[in-house]
Amino acid sequence: MAAPRDRVTFREVFGIAEFRALWFGELLSIAGDQLARVALSILVFTVTGSATLTGLTYALTFAPSLLGGIFLTGLADRFSRRTVMVVVDLARAGLILLVAIPSLPFWAVCVLVAGVSLLNPPFKAAQLALLPQILEGDRFVVGMGVRSMTVQSAQLLGFAGGGALLLALDPHVALVVDAATFLLSAGFVRFGVRARPPAANAEKRKPFFAMIGTGSRVAFANPALRALVLFTWLMGLLPVYEGIAAPYVSSAGGGPELVGLLLAADPVGSVIGTFVFTRWVSAEARPKLIGPLSALCAVPMLAGFAQPNPWVSIILFVLSGAFGSVALLQATASLTLAVPDENRAQTMGLSNTGLTTMLGISPLIGGVLTDLVGAQTTVGIFGVAGLILTLPLALAWHRSMNADRDARVDDEAPRAEHA
Repeated sequence: MAAPRDRVTFREVFGIAEFRALWFGELLSIAGDQLARVALSILVFTVTGSATLTGLTYALTFAPSLLGGIFLTGLADRFSRRTVMVVVDLARAGLILLVAIPSLPFWAVCVLVAGVSLLNPPFKAAQLALLPQILEGDRFVVGMGVRSMTVQSAQLLGFAGGGALLLALDPHVALVVDAATFLLSAGFVRFGVRARPPAANAEKRKPFFAMIGTGSRVAFANPALRALVLFTWLMGLLPVYEGIAAPYVSSAGGGPELVGLLLAADPVGSVIGTFVFTRWVSAEARPKLIGPLSALCAVPMLAGFAQPNPWVSIILFVLSGAFGSVALLQATASLTLAVPDENRAQTMGLSNTGLTTMLGISPLIGGVLTDLVGAQTTVGIFGVAGLILTLPLALAWHRSMNADRDARVDDEAPRAEHA
């Protein structure tokens, strides 16, 4: 079976030099980040002997990004996006090198790690806002798909390979390796991506705090944008099975060795689903499928009420991950293209902050429910909630697409009369 010739291929996307530079830089930094998280966990536990402090340090690699997503992503609209990415990469490299200093006080490690996490959102927002300028038309969605598959694969390899690599490397050396990946990423962006002026020129540029409010107003300006933002947040809420993997496997009758396989199910499904979606589904059909795909993400989770065994559960979660990842991919792509370029980074930063928040809230709610009704039933409850929440969003998105199509027809009719 061959892909239709009129569809954008992965080779075509990788044929664009600027995309290759962004992609390879991101691949390096993701792999380095995953290695650093494993190294930090080992380093802190070795020094303190405290599981609580180890967990706190790991949480600091994520939590401050919520503040960065709200307050710093707008910098990628006010300044050159290439410059923002390079400066952030250099700053993260410097902070990680400081963390690698032996015998550093624990409080200093926490502050430095939090600083790195705080800087992640403006980098991602700048990158996401820049991509539509590098990849035009359908190339953008295919390029987003390539990034999604890369992120999932790099995270899997980073965690799996990180543990093996740290058998040979001192954790301090691993942190230096992570800093080197940021420096390499900065080099790829600086010399592989051409300079562009800031999206918000001097006339359009607003005061810093006014800019923060603009992002939220743009994101919720109309029913279509609201639906897209809420779709992305919903996809962060649904994969509750990742946060309760250990009790789920235990209640399903599996051993500890299956926990890793269950955690890998969602990323594996994401890679498969994204490949199929970007390769075989037409550009015209993709936006129409956001609602159905979101619902299909929730459907396999309903099997939790039947108390499936671990192996059946893993297959179901692969399916859920496949549908959820492509729904998130298309919702993010549609939202990115729908917002004005001068507000794009701030708006996408808000969307990603909400997604990150949902990824944190989901296991928290899931853990409470698991203590009350069991892990498998909890997954089933989240499946029901996902279907209920998807329905109004799907209807709003469907209506907005129909309204947009009718508006285009109305605009074309007068031109046809005068042709």
